[in-house]
Order: sequence, then C-alpha cells, then structure tokens
Amino acid sequence: MPPMAFSDPDGPLDPDLPGRLSESFRWVDPGPGSSHLVSDTSGWWRDPQVLAALGPALVAPFRDARPTVVVAPAVTGLIIGPLAATALAVGFVPVHKPDDGRLPSGALTWAQSPPDFRGRRVGLAVRKHLIGPDDRVLMVDDWVATGAQAHAVREICAIRGARWLGVAAIVVDCPPEVAHELGVCGLLDSGRLT
Repeated sequence: MPPMAFSDPDGPLDPDLPGRLSESFRWVDPGPGSSHLVSDTSGWWRDPQVLAALGPALVAPFRDARPTVVVAPAVTGLIIGPLAATALAVGFVPVHKPDDGRLPSGALTWAQSPPDFRGRRVGLAVRKHLIGPDDRVLMVDDWVATGAQAHAVREICAIRGARWLGVAAIVVDCPPEVAHELGVCGLLDSGRLT
C-alpha cells in the first residue's frame, strides 16, 4: 500500500513527515533465540517535528467524518492518541490491554482480538461510560499488521452503540482487504522502513 497523501483544512501538512519517520526508525535484533527483528520507534518520539506533525497527519483523512472521540491501545497509543485527539479538538479514550494482571477501575466493555501477528488473542477493554451511542470513533495506532486489535476495538464500539470510522495508523502492513474492511489509512507502508 503506498503512503497516503493528506491535505488538511487547517493548513498544509508536513510533506517531509514520511521521510522523517523512515529516517528515525530502526530494526533491532533482540539476540539469540529471537525469530524476528523488533521495531524501534523511539526516534519518532524524540523528534519534536515528528510529534508536532503526527496528530494532524493521522486525522486528515477522517476530518470530514467528524470524529467525536479518538481511541488507541496502550502502549504507543497513549502517545499518538492524545496527539490525534488534540488535532481534532476531541477527547481521547485509552484502550486497555490488561494482560499484565492490572485492570482499570470501573465497569468495562471487553472484546477479544482474533490472532495477531504472533498468534496471540488479546483481550481489550474500554471503560463503559467513555463511549456511547452518540460517538463517532476514530482509532489510532502506530502499526497495523493484522488488524487484530482494530477488529476488537470495532467490536467494542458496536457493543457500545458507537459508530466506527476507521483506523489512522503510522505504518500499514496489513493486507489490502483488511485495510479496506477496517477503514485503515496510513502514513507509511512497512516497505519504507529498512
């Protein structure tokens, strides 16, 4: 999937953003016993120009749909979710993955993902009172490989009666049919990350 070209009614978007993302990314070999390289996106968070440009670039394709809330799964979603929400002047809701044994307080709406790129099924949860039938939900994520988490978040939205708008991702690495089904728009495809 080629990178998306975005325009934004609030002003021009940074045309250098895809290049800056590629340049500040690296693959890391975790060492013996690992079957694959691990992505290191820490350079993205260190670059103030990337941080300033990410929110507006991610939300540009969804502005006309007028999202009322941005949701994002922990951990990197807790960085880019608020950036996207701020660019839209809407609120942010974290999607919890309580696989570490810690659960957020309050009543939760749960969904389980289909198998992800490692074959895991992940439980995801949102506090019930934070998403409702009047919401138009935009999910943001750093990387969409299988769409597993997006499937689960879309299910949570359906349970809460909210309208699913799609996924704004930094990197899109999923098959085109998955991107189409989930409404995924991205800034880069993984082929640009060498």
